[in-house]
Amino acid sequence: MPISKLIKKRIQVLKEEYDALRQGKESLLSMIDEVEIPENVYNSNAIENSTLTLEETEKILLEQKLSRNVSLREVFEAKNLARVIDYKRKKAKESELGRDLIVLFHQMLIGGIDDAIAGRFRREGEYVRVGAHIAPAPEHVERMIETSLLEYSSDLGTYFLDKIAKFHLDFETIHPFCDGNGRIGRVIINFQLLQLGLPRIIIRNKEKAVYYRAFSDYREKNTTKTMEGIISLALLESLHKRLSYLKGERIVRLSEYIKQKGLSAPAVTNAARRQTIPAFREKGVWKIGEAGPWRA
Repeated sequence: MPISKLIKKRIQVLKEEYDALRQGKESLLSMIDEVEIPENVYNSNAIENSTLTLEETEKILLEQKLSRNVSLREVFEAKNLARVIDYKRKKAKESELGRDLIVLFHQMLIGGIDDAIAGRFRREGEYVRVGAHIAPAPEHVERMIETSLLEYSSDLGTYFLDKIAKFHLDFETIHPFCDGNGRIGRVIINFQLLQLGLPRIIIRNKEKAVYYRAFSDYREKNTTKTMEGIISLALLESLHKRLSYLKGERIVRLSEYIKQKGLSAPAVTNAARRQTIPAFREKGVWKIGEAGPWRA
């Protein structure tokens, strides 16, 4: 089911405001992107069952010592994903999404972890499954990826978030690599958004249950609605965050704002989750810009 007209309108209004305010402030937006990298890395790896905390991920990326022993693989996974995210941000405006770029992302992600499978699709005899889903046979992977890429690039009539959601669902259903499919799939979502002049999003580990349900809904009910909802809410949140900084608002914890204004905590928190107020998360904590009247 396509994203509602109301959500599309809200995204359009925020995008227009974002485009107007970002002029001359690219350095600020770059800072926000850079600060977000550990949070992005932590959440994407945690979805794949990494044991690293956000604090540990930050320390690894800053080359600081951890207070416990962690596997070398998890250290490499954090560093490599951060490298892919940074590379993607710089290349989004000058590169097209295609097979070679997807394979390059995978080489950067898995290289040094498992070089035998890094930077290539699954080969004969390499079968994978996610839960009860058995991915298509290796001999079909190349053709299916090319078909999905062509469908994405040639469809000029479908709303862009509907297209991105559909491509992500197809990509993860194909599961073209032996390992790293989820992380690469989420990298691709952000690459697609950046190509459209939009900020990247974070799909959060705390929302993993609904994220996983989006795939089962697609495979069992042939609906993309759940994934569309996840991506549209994440984009609204990302836009709200950047607009608050671009406007120079004082950023406060949402709990503090609720207390100061004497608002209903459950109502405001629910509004934040639904993105009907300009709230956003930093390191998992809900915040909001103080300027600008609004109602929960």
